[in-house]
Amino acid sequence: MTTRPLVGVIACRRVVEGHAAQMVTDKYLSALREYGLNPVILPVWSDQENDREAARALLSRIDGLLLTGSYTNVEPHRYGAERALQNTRDDRHRDAAALTWIHAALALKLPLFGICRGFQELNVAFGGSLHQAVQEVPDMLDHREPGGADKAAQYAPAHDLELRAEGALARLFGDTRSRVNSLHQQGVDRLGEGLVAEAWAPDGLIEAVSVADAVTFALAVQWHPEWQPREHALHDALFRGFAAACRAHRGAAHSTTQLA
Repeated sequence: MTTRPLVGVIACRRVVEGHAAQMVTDKYLSALREYGLNPVILPVWSDQENDREAARALLSRIDGLLLTGSYTNVEPHRYGAERALQNTRDDRHRDAAALTWIHAALALKLPLFGICRGFQELNVAFGGSLHQAVQEVPDMLDHREPGGADKAAQYAPAHDLELRAEGALARLFGDTRSRVNSLHQQGVDRLGEGLVAEAWAPDGLIEAVSVADAVTFALAVQWHPEWQPREHALHDALFRGFAAACRAHRGAAHSTTQLA
């Protein structure tokens, strides 16, 4: 029986009961398992920054990398900005790991999937910048999640999405229109060089990107497809595409090992 592909899932650094902890929200792990993937949580530390050799050694053991969403934000100094008043939660440990792992993963031709914070990390890793409070930008929508504890309302489709015709995401999905949820305050300001915009919200905010020269799945989205992905055709297409790429990577790695 073929072993399921291993997908590294970046952790977030939190304080739990007075102690530093490494955490991943279960919805991401459950979504990966639902599509036949085995998630492995990758802890983060600030000393991982720019250690490409260690990153390569770590990522060479897995078949895909998932950069999850989070309530923290990339520190604004990393894209040359002053902190906005609305930007109150950081995770410098995750920043250090993510901004190194992204380039290492792409160098290894590893399938890469970014969600929300992960989408923003990808943009910053390629030299882009972020709006720290989209709702304060003239002519932009308020993209923040609705209040209350009702998950069905929080993850319900909130706005239309236009996909780039013939783009990587549109080819994966098979259409150029959809509707997606919206649970974010930050968003892409200047697109990073080497990234391609794949989808937009009605106000023009970029909602999905791909890596222009990637040889495998390398997509990131601003919304949250991990919540009940089977119930949404676009979300299902994203996870199916990522899973297929992870299986292909594992198959190629296995064949190389046998030949060696």
